[in-house]
Amino acid sequence: MSEHVALIGAGAMGGAIGARLAETGNRLMVFDPDCEKVAALVDKGALAAASAADAASRSDYVITSLNSPGIVEIAVFGEKGIASGARPGTLIIDMSSIDPDATRELAGRAGAAGLRWVDSPLSGGAPKALVGELTLMAGGSAKDVADAHNVLKHVSANYTHMGPVGSGQTTKLINQVLCGLGFLAVAEATQLALDAGVDAAKIPQALKGGRADSAILQEYMPRFVERDYRRTGRIDNMVKDLNGAQDLARRTHTSMPLTSLCAEIHRMLTASGLGGEDQAALMEFFKGPEKEHFK
Repeated sequence: MSEHVALIGAGAMGGAIGARLAETGNRLMVFDPDCEKVAALVDKGALAAASAADAASRSDYVITSLNSPGIVEIAVFGEKGIASGARPGTLIIDMSSIDPDATRELAGRAGAAGLRWVDSPLSGGAPKALVGELTLMAGGSAKDVADAHNVLKHVSANYTHMGPVGSGQTTKLINQVLCGLGFLAVAEATQLALDAGVDAAKIPQALKGGRADSAILQEYMPRFVERDYRRTGRIDNMVKDLNGAQDLARRTHTSMPLTSLCAEIHRMLTASGLGGEDQAALMEFFKGPEKEHFK
């Protein structure tokens, strides 16, 4: 059954989510300050909204896909924001990756305004969104998380209720720790293979099904070998998420030495001007004089 859905934020991730929702027959209202991004979804069957309030006023579900707690707050509670247009009982599904504490605060304000909230950050990126195979980790009441699945089933292959509001965002931080370390480990292993004269392009197949195998190994080692830096994500977004994980670790008194190193390398690359590049550009960290391969 098609649903009436508003999408606030049509960037790389939001645009992919919106494209999939439109493709699967949902009535999609979209708002983004960037008219070109809105137009791209209108071409796929979405309807353009004049504001976040306008989009929310004509929808039962409102998805936000934004970059920071501050932007989410403006989108929901700012002038012509979601809260000023949404009907009581409207379900806000925040698919942004933001701080769990900020999520709980925003959800509390939304509840006081008669709105419901589910935090449902994602893993898999735009490529998985376009084919409906995202991994989603949801926080909220059991009823709200189940209701959100009416919409999110169109974009996800794995949807898990992790607990109350904020639990989805906490799980996403754990996901990003694993991804950040995984990207860096595969990049480092790729460089070692190249320097040692091994055909690194064959390694993903050679290790497939073994304990070292992973989705990151299979997708990214070939890209690392080829220096294929096409953008499906951003290094500076990983910095944001690793910062969030470190903030959480300080609150929970959790030692995370490997995450600290990983975050510093990502910060170095961002400081050098690579923040807007894909994780594939981690290979720039290993640049140096050409080395003679071992025999």
